[in-house]
Amino acid sequence: MTRMTPSEAFVETMVANGVTTTFGIMGSAFMDAMDIFAPAGIRLIPVVHEQGAAHMADGYARVSGRHGVVVGQNGPGISNCVTAIAAAFWAHSPVVIVTPQTGTMGIGLGGFQEANQLPMFEEFTKYQGHINNERRMAEITARCFDRALSEMGPTQLNIPRDRFYGDIDVEIPEPMVLDRGPGGTKSLDAAADMLTEAEFPVMISGGGVVMGDAMAECIALAERLGCPVVNSYLHNDSFPASHPQWCGPLGYQGSKAAMKLISQADVVLALGTRLGPFGTLPQHDLNYWPEDAKIIQVDADHKMLGLVKPISVGIHGDAGAAAEALLERLADRTLACDATAEARAAKTAEEKDIWETELNEWMHEDDAFSKEMIAEAELEEGDWLHPRQVLRELEKAMPARVMVSTDIGNINSVANSYLRFEEPRSFFAAMSWGNCGYALPTIIGAKAAAPDRPAVAYAGDGAWAMSMVEIMTAVRHDIPVTAVVFHNRQWGAEKKNQVDFYGRRFVAGELDGGEDYAEIARAMGAEGVRVDKIDNVGAALSDAIAAQMNEGKTTVIEVMVTKELGDPFRKDALSRPIRFLEKYQDYV
Repeated sequence: MTRMTPSEAFVETMVANGVTTTFGIMGSAFMDAMDIFAPAGIRLIPVVHEQGAAHMADGYARVSGRHGVVVGQNGPGISNCVTAIAAAFWAHSPVVIVTPQTGTMGIGLGGFQEANQLPMFEEFTKYQGHINNERRMAEITARCFDRALSEMGPTQLNIPRDRFYGDIDVEIPEPMVLDRGPGGTKSLDAAADMLTEAEFPVMISGGGVVMGDAMAECIALAERLGCPVVNSYLHNDSFPASHPQWCGPLGYQGSKAAMKLISQADVVLALGTRLGPFGTLPQHDLNYWPEDAKIIQVDADHKMLGLVKPISVGIHGDAGAAAEALLERLADRTLACDATAEARAAKTAEEKDIWETELNEWMHEDDAFSKEMIAEAELEEGDWLHPRQVLRELEKAMPARVMVSTDIGNINSVANSYLRFEEPRSFFAAMSWGNCGYALPTIIGAKAAAPDRPAVAYAGDGAWAMSMVEIMTAVRHDIPVTAVVFHNRQWGAEKKNQVDFYGRRFVAGELDGGEDYAEIARAMGAEGVRVDKIDNVGAALSDAIAAQMNEGKTTVIEVMVTKELGDPFRKDALSRPIRFLEKYQDYV
């Protein structure tokens, strides 16, 4: 036991957990601890807005596999983080949010910046620790860090501001390191038997493969099965795109090749995925989920097994360990699918070629509304760029080892078909939370964790306006990133719903204020480039990446695109309107 202050106990526990970087805004509520961050080797990166700080912690955690830490002033500083912590929850990111609170003698009096901060995060955290006695500072702090990793999700450490002071006897706990197993013997045996008899197996490689650093095990098992491999929704980095068995992502705006191949499966091995509803819904007018197939689901969270889709075998285990255990069981067997391996490989290659050809030729949307928007753009603004053309050119110009974050929105969703990766921990999205303003701060956090890797954010102009102020954070603190802003002057994703379901009655969807985001970027100290010719798209990205990696410069690439729109993202949740009152009869 060592004599120290609670602030020292808090900081030393973070040090024991390998924390070197935190994100937030300084505040008196935790200033006593913040005062000793620097000598402890901890950098506090000040942000413009606390939501950005929590997104940065999320990006940092997703790239590094270590804790992302966010801290801010009690009350409004903490409430600003709720949205971003929800995004981290759905991404299974080990984020620790430190929430200094009103002092214990002021709780309940309605004082300055007082709030009950635990209920705010109850739905979006795996564990909530509250320091009700400063002697427990190290114990509860350590538990928050342990639970964030063991349960793969955000935890909250709530500290009344007076609990940082005093003197206590402390022993700093060692971090708990867990060894995740492959699952139960019976379920693994049953899965191996099922795979042995499968004639057309298909593997879904999910987020658990990424988070478990299990790419090698996933590849080895896929090669033994000779099966097509599809990515789960928004986990395009869960299998290398150059591998001949890779087929692309399922779900919204995903790969038709992946969907057509999984529709033929008699056995689906869902490795490290919860099979979320948004990643298994019909898309491209394909109802591709194989209802008659046997489903083997592997997930580290037993509550996810069979939750969304009926399954035949559920394996409660780590994706990598389970893949390795299944490979051992299959090693000496003759599989039914061995006899058709060549035909299956040929079919996989054929479907991929068809899809790539379609993407090459799919230069713009061809529904009636989009055709009108293209004609309007050519009439009023010249030959502005088609989003799919832009996405294809950006894909071609992507550098090796790139990290990409995407915001929510129509063009960003279409990008799901064009983003391909060779290594895990490369692709970041807001997952099922789907909040705007996600991409830029998240990629800043990712870049802070991996400064040697190129970092690119995609955002539409609506979402961009919510978070573009964090360009100042990137510039001020030498965390260079590249942002691509698709400027189509509208809330495109929701506007498409008004096109398809509400008779083109546009309400509150226009964003045409003449903004120049490249100029705004320059005002914040970054480089700003406006692109309105297709031949300049790839070059603009390449130049920006070179400036990022060689000169430490942040660049905003503003791409002027038409108002054409892809499929709506809530097509499954909308229907034609019904009106009963006479005055609304024209609104059907």
